[in-house]
Amino acid sequence: MLLERNSGLTFKGIKMPDFSTFVLFAAAALVLTATPGPDMLLIASRSVSQGHSAGFLTYAGIALGTYCHAMAAALGLSRLFLTVPIAYEIVRWAGCAYLLYLAFKTLRSQSSAFAPSAGLKRLSGKRIFIEGLATNILNPKMALFVLALFPQFVDPNGGSMIVQMALLATILNGIGFLVNGSVIMLGSHIRGRLSAIKRVPKLPQYLLATVFAGLACRLALGSRG
Repeated sequence: MLLERNSGLTFKGIKMPDFSTFVLFAAAALVLTATPGPDMLLIASRSVSQGHSAGFLTYAGIALGTYCHAMAAALGLSRLFLTVPIAYEIVRWAGCAYLLYLAFKTLRSQSSAFAPSAGLKRLSGKRIFIEGLATNILNPKMALFVLALFPQFVDPNGGSMIVQMALLATILNGIGFLVNGSVIMLGSHIRGRLSAIKRVPKLPQYLLATVFAGLACRLALGSRG
């Protein structure tokens, strides 16, 4: 049953964010997703190297990773990074190793898998999705960001913390889809205009491998803050 209250709406025991809270969180989500970062860079490089389908699959994996971080924050697992520093370091270096592995695998792949005429035949959608998901999950800074931002917009007395966190993650992912969708379509358009790819078939591979290696270095050299 849906009940209207001065402080917001309640649906099946879950207190929904009021309009001002929703707008404030949506604004924060827009700033986050519109600011170029590792996720946007990975999505853009996938779109340029392999087309819009790969870009959307990458974003789908990243979006699922956001839900995973939100659930971990709701269950208190993300607080491990604050209370047990070694946990943060383990995840950070695991993420670095994984990204470097992706860079190596990308360089070793056959160039035809990345050629404009090959599409995604040699690189499965499942692999692209999982790489996006793993890259997001193995980024401990994303976990700390969710832990820092989301609790400011939930009500401890508003029902299930998991449902409230999932709702915020959905808002973040929805706005992220609009922002990154534009990046994906632009990247796909750029891909179609890059005649250099036909002259240098391995150019997309070098681009994507450089992105993976750069993200690994960023994660390795960055601070917790």
